Amino acid sequence: MSVNPKPQFRKRKILKWLSLLGPGLTTGAADDDPSGIATYSQTGAQFGYGQLWTALYMLPFMTAVQEACARIGLVTGKGIAAVVKEHYSRKVLYAVVGLVVVANTINIGADIGAMAAAAQLLIPIPFIILTLLFTTGILLLEIFTTYKLYSRILKWLALTLLAYPITVFIVHQPWATVLRATLVPHFEFSFAFLFIITGVFGTTITPYMFFWEASQEVEEEQAKGLVRNGKPRIGWPHIHAMRKDNTFGMIVSEFTTWCILLVAATVLHNSGVTDIKNAADAAKALEPLVHSFPHAGFLAKLIFSVGIIGLGLLAVPVLSGSAAYAVAEAFDWSASLNLKFRKAYGFYGVITVATLVGLAINFVGIDPVKALVYTAVINGVSAVPLLFLIVNIAASEKIMGVYKSGWLSKTLLWSTFVIMGAAAVALFFTL
Repeated sequence: MSVNPKPQFRKRKILKWLSLLGPGLTTGAADDDPSGIATYSQTGAQFGYGQLWTALYMLPFMTAVQEACARIGLVTGKGIAAVVKEHYSRKVLYAVVGLVVVANTINIGADIGAMAAAAQLLIPIPFIILTLLFTTGILLLEIFTTYKLYSRILKWLALTLLAYPITVFIVHQPWATVLRATLVPHFEFSFAFLFIITGVFGTTITPYMFFWEASQEVEEEQAKGLVRNGKPRIGWPHIHAMRKDNTFGMIVSEFTTWCILLVAATVLHNSGVTDIKNAADAAKALEPLVHSFPHAGFLAKLIFSVGIIGLGLLAVPVLSGSAAYAVAEAFDWSASLNLKFRKAYGFYGVITVATLVGLAINFVGIDPVKALVYTAVINGVSAVPLLFLIVNIAASEKIMGVYKSGWLSKTLLWSTFVIMGAAAVALFFTL
């Protein structure tokens, strides 16, 4: 009796493809963190379909930036901060590390607050107690699990993003209007428009992603035994595999961004909700997903809360981890999620301090949802000087050798720097 080899072949092909997915997918999923969800939801509620085009047009720029960061890590076997330390002055190094630590710590605080606010939609536990519980759980996971196990957890948490794409196709959409808004850019020279679009840029092309993906490529190299005598042993097949992973992760990220914008525009803006004041307002965007079920309002809150909490569990360790990589590389400390605490106490110390300072931000009474949007804007401004460095490092033959940026990469990277810089300058001008 003969066995059909086709299903086995397909299974092997799928498993091979899944094995390629790593830092790119994790980074792309972490990009749609609670800050991203809040910013995109506020954008859709405030401007309707007016900023749908950002998801499409930012995809090539976001992909190019993250590809450059991943390539830097893969080729040098070092994180961004370590490369800056080796080739730039200490002033530049400290400025770079300071930017990412401050921006990440604020983002951590906003994300922890959002997770607690989302959990309060389901369980009547005081906000501060919930922030303490989430902070403790995240730190225990990040410090006491191996990188292999932790990366697997991060991949599965990415599935919580599916609620928004499903909702898009449940809700009746004016598809002609949606298509036009997706393809034709719309601009307004006003503070409100520039503020929110800087936030969209900042939560999409964001500093912590630069450092995280580069450092995770180094972690992957070390786990696969590709680093010998401190130098990576790679070839073009490794670069191509990284690009597949990165491209897939960025497509997933931007498709989800488009879905969040679209759901918020259709469900909230078109119903007269133009300002999201709290987590309950944001959760209403998912009510059409369960409108035919009993207790639809509660189910919408449940799905929203699971998404926010799942993505917070994904994003907060990425934020604290990328800050820790930057500081550890700057001071030549051991830095790896594969190391035990006693062998990398400085690295894990930064993770702990950044997370605890972020937690403390929630004690000053800032509204969690508004804090997320302001955090995105801070990231949008902070990313500009960091992009300038990344563009130059990725294009340097001295640092990157034959793997330096080609003309397409350089064009997209410089364009990203100019666009985000112009948005930040225009935002300050309209103040």
